[in-house]
Amino acid sequence: MGMKKTEVGLLPEEWDVQNFSDTFRILNNNTFSRADLNYESGQFKNIHYGDVLVLFPEVLDCSRSDVPYINDDCRISGSAQPLQDGDVIIADTAEDETVGKATEILNSAGKKVMSGLHTIPCRVKNGEFAPKWLGYYINSHIYHDQLLPFIHGIKVSSISKGSLGDTLIVIPSVPEQRSIVEALSDIDELINDLQKLIRKKKDIRQGTMQMLVTGKKRLDGHSGEWVKINLAKNSKLKARIGWQGLTTAEYLDEGYSFLITGTDFDGGRINWNGCHFVNYDRYAQDPNIQVTNGDLLLTKDGTIGKVAFVTDLKRPATLNSGVFLVKPITDAYTAHFMFYVLESSVFKDFLQQLSAGSTINHLYQKDLVKFDLFVPPTKEEQEAIATILFDMDSDIHKLEEKLSKYQKVKQGMMEELLTGKVRLS
Repeated sequence: MGMKKTEVGLLPEEWDVQNFSDTFRILNNNTFSRADLNYESGQFKNIHYGDVLVLFPEVLDCSRSDVPYINDDCRISGSAQPLQDGDVIIADTAEDETVGKATEILNSAGKKVMSGLHTIPCRVKNGEFAPKWLGYYINSHIYHDQLLPFIHGIKVSSISKGSLGDTLIVIPSVPEQRSIVEALSDIDELINDLQKLIRKKKDIRQGTMQMLVTGKKRLDGHSGEWVKINLAKNSKLKARIGWQGLTTAEYLDEGYSFLITGTDFDGGRINWNGCHFVNYDRYAQDPNIQVTNGDLLLTKDGTIGKVAFVTDLKRPATLNSGVFLVKPITDAYTAHFMFYVLESSVFKDFLQQLSAGSTINHLYQKDLVKFDLFVPPTKEEQEAIATILFDMDSDIHKLEEKLSKYQKVKQGMMEELLTGKVRLS
């Protein structure tokens, strides 16, 4: 079986290619905002562009409970057309190049599903497609790369309906489409099952953490009244101070020391692969913010109150100005135990009280002077609690690494199968 040159690259000779405008007709969408939607009841379900971008997969089962309803007091235009299986919904607006992400409708029978704000609903008018093919294809690089020249906007990226017209749809034979879809659906099933398991374990971990760090559940062999302490009085709280004048121009792709910023916090850990670097002088400039394994970090700018416990650090590291280094200076607490306290509702409730319902733009050292909490009377009990939760975190982390591998396998399969580089017999 030979290959042919096309505008989207090499494809099998027997595969067809046709323009988007020849393949689809564009339906009407509504402009209801989130305020017009609910998850309880309604006559019509609604596909919101935000859900297409971050929540819904390539193929959307319309019976999902997270597809919202349109509030009954909202007027539905007479020109609006309910969606049907095989329709493709494209998000025409995003904050980045994810604009153009799409989902194909499935299991819409007996449901009135509408296409919502900032979406382009498309219905096949010419061509024969196996269920799910278009959902996978339009979310692949072979299609999305065609959109890149048409994306416009600075703060918000968008595409127009007209710009879709000359993009190209690749069409293998229906039997081959079905084989490809089946292979991708199988890996999706593995991914979905693993995501469900991770969510379940995270829920269990959250409940266990809440019980243990508040003393509602005591570990066997430990007793005694918990002790009230103040975080600031028992800690050294340090951050890079303004006069040091570290600028983003000094952020290096490689250098002497990691530079930890709030964006490097990832599920209670530091994502070392995402860190920038700084030179030796910037590292040595302030010994108070030189980071070591076992340190506790807390964000004070940007997303306030994110926390990380430092592990797997294999080279020097320092902080930018948006992160506190929290070190115990008494025997009142261990850093590992305090990490879980700061991850729990104990600290989140404190931040809520601190903000008095408004948004906090900055967390000051003087704010943490107000943070009182109760801790187990011995370090042994604190460490026992931290060990249990750390083991749960390690289990979840391993599953997340496995999930990441599955997702990479799926991306590789899409690249190979949707271009015909690999054929399924």
